Amino acid sequence: MGLNNFPEASAYLRLEDEDVDRRKMFVNLQSEDLLHIAVIKDVVGAHANELADEFFEFLSTLPETSLLFQEYGQLDEVKRLKRAHILAMVAGKYDREYVEQRVRLGLIYGKAGVAVRAFLGAFCRLMTSIGSLIAEFFHDDPRETFTHFASLEKLAFFDIGIICDVLIETRERVIAIEHTVTPVLQVRDSLLILPIVGVIDSLRAKQLTDTLLRAIRENRAKVVIIDITGVAAVDSRVANHIIQTVAASRLMGARVIVTGLSADVAQSIVTLGIDLGALHTVGDLEGGLEEAERLLGYTMIRSSSSSIER
Repeated sequence: MGLNNFPEASAYLRLEDEDVDRRKMFVNLQSEDLLHIAVIKDVVGAHANELADEFFEFLSTLPETSLLFQEYGQLDEVKRLKRAHILAMVAGKYDREYVEQRVRLGLIYGKAGVAVRAFLGAFCRLMTSIGSLIAEFFHDDPRETFTHFASLEKLAFFDIGIICDVLIETRERVIAIEHTVTPVLQVRDSLLILPIVGVIDSLRAKQLTDTLLRAIRENRAKVVIIDITGVAAVDSRVANHIIQTVAASRLMGARVIVTGLSADVAQSIVTLGIDLGALHTVGDLEGGLEEAERLLGYTMIRSSSSSIER
């Protein structure tokens, strides 16, 4: 899943020039800081690849970032953006385009569920490594090391503010989705659909299961379609939640069809080694409806007038 799943950067942050200037004012980024950063441009730029690798190596050790490393296409994209980010930090041009680049990074982190604390930890490691490079460059002159690192540190806080704003905004949108009541739709007698949108955590999984089981009992449902087309990503925890919901539904006497399992999600599940053999899966909702009606004993017949009778 790429960045097309998110609104434009301007939907997350105001990107007018005066807002960019105000953010620079917050960190006291001055013209002399740009001169200091220009001096260390080649030092940092020459190590951009290894600095980016170190950043993601640290993130890979954290359980909070597992989704980021399961979607390989997304990981390639975010690594490319991170290298570009490091190079841009010392390029001396900090305008709206620069801000939008940071927003794009924040959107990927947010989509993958990277917590603010995990991002801050990785960024702290990054700045520590850059500080060591600057210290080597100035040899035994701690005053020059401090002066040039302090200027770059201002820019680092400028970047952190942007990315953390995006992470917080993304999380708030996810919470809003999570607290939206997910309706169980009755399509016909004995057939229900549960469309799931957003992120599934332990609390929401329990709410979804309780809602579905209540609907099965009240509607005496025989077949249920759980559509996960709108689920942002599926990891082992989400897959296990779905399996548990299916098992509980069976105990209530309803057969379950899971739809909306995309190719990317299917590959992620295979990579995780999760056994979904017990699930009855169909590619999309339309196919799921056809399968559900077959299970309920309905037959579609196309008449000569092209109407459909059952």
